[in-house]
Amino acid sequence: MTAQFEDQILWRSYRQDDKRALGQLAERYYRVLMHYGLKFMVHEQVVEDCIQELFLQLWQNRVHINDTESVKHYLLKALRNHILQHMRSEKVMSREELDWDMSVAEDFDAESVMIHQESLSILTTTIQEQLSSLPAREREALYLRYYDNLSIPEIAEVMHVNRQSVSNFLQKALSKLRSKWLVPLFAMFSFF
Repeated sequence: MTAQFEDQILWRSYRQDDKRALGQLAERYYRVLMHYGLKFMVHEQVVEDCIQELFLQLWQNRVHINDTESVKHYLLKALRNHILQHMRSEKVMSREELDWDMSVAEDFDAESVMIHQESLSILTTTIQEQLSSLPAREREALYLRYYDNLSIPEIAEVMHVNRQSVSNFLQKALSKLRSKWLVPLFAMFSFF
């Protein structure tokens, strides 16, 4: 049974008053939601509070919530809305000024990090520098597409933009990253 199919079963069960099903979804997606929420450059406690509020509202509104094709997509979109709502209520910043962290996830075990520490450190620094030079919306689109594996329509819905805008964000970001990586490669090969 695929994870998405299991999600569908849990989602339907939760909508039929099964608290355990919602708990299982919360456990399954907590780490993904936390990692995504921290990318908005807000305090960890804010993200935790928004995740708790999200699942509390899901439970309270279970009768009114519809089926969804992708539980992950639904939860990411809902969490984004909760964080933005919190930021607006705190008058932290407007949506257009939203900053976005694009640090590389550290899902490596200690032994492999030690073995590859120097090369990974250089590569990570280079990638982070390249990504940090991109506008926040382009970084967010890249994250959702390549880290969370969302489709362009799903990204458009999460980011509250049209599909063409998502395609433009991705195309511009990838184009910028390619051009920045090609320049050092050409310089390196010109010495040989």
